[in-house]
Amino acid sequence: MKSSPANRSRDIERQAGYLQPEHCAPPPPRAHSAHDMWFIRDGCGIVCAVITWLLVLYAEFVVVFVMLLPARSLLYSFINGALFNSLAFLALASHLRAMCTDPGAVPKGNATKEFIESLQLKPGQVVYKCPKCCSIKPDRAHHCSVCKRCIKKMDHHCPWVNNCVGENNQKYFVLFTMYIALISLHALLMVAFHFVFCFEEDWAKCSSFSPPATVILLILLCFEALLFLIFTAVMFGTQVHSICNDETGIEQLKKEERRWAKRSKWMNMKVVFGHPFSMSWMSPFATPDHGKANLYQYVV
Repeated sequence: MKSSPANRSRDIERQAGYLQPEHCAPPPPRAHSAHDMWFIRDGCGIVCAVITWLLVLYAEFVVVFVMLLPARSLLYSFINGALFNSLAFLALASHLRAMCTDPGAVPKGNATKEFIESLQLKPGQVVYKCPKCCSIKPDRAHHCSVCKRCIKKMDHHCPWVNNCVGENNQKYFVLFTMYIALISLHALLMVAFHFVFCFEEDWAKCSSFSPPATVILLILLCFEALLFLIFTAVMFGTQVHSICNDETGIEQLKKEERRWAKRSKWMNMKVVFGHPFSMSWMSPFATPDHGKANLYQYVV
């Protein structure tokens, strides 16, 4: 039976002398504290992140100034304005947390002789070294060519949040996709109601802008909302499915052999969103408690 590319890679890592700790210099001393903000300096990712914010702000502009302020019903404007603005705020806050949270980067350059000896490995125990960032790789960690680091439980690198989605920020990414999908759906419903209102009333009275400008702004918002609704709803469903099955996107793509303990779907959700279940699951400001887990897990 032929082994998969992932298994062949593992076999190479098991060869004697693979670690070669003498080729790894000790990691440079950190000039900043561990609480420094994480930010990836990638041009493409920064542009995509800025575009994401601009699109949300455009939707905010159209919803507030084209649809809600000209509406006759003060109650309608207040309820929809409060709901849309709250969801948009939570979406942008989730995006910021996903972008500026360390996704689970493994310390760079720790594959030194001193560090390996400090692990006190048992005879026959195997550890893996990443040849690109010269670090000891925990089980289920993968190297990201954009972040230039090994990321624990890396799912994928998302340019829209200019960061990897990994062990420490997957909750914020899932919340980002959920809130974007909700504001997209809400915007579509409001556009539909506004078109009905404008057809029944005089177009000049249903908006502060001219009728052609109003139509163009609404059509652009409708296109944006529909596109983002489909994309983020699919991504949200994919992420929840991966979390429940405790299998990252990279592991599914590479069809890696399962080497970790199997848990219930509910427990897998609590590992990502926090122990125990509470309303903080929906908050991008609450840092999840992942439970008791070893900082490094090595395959024997």
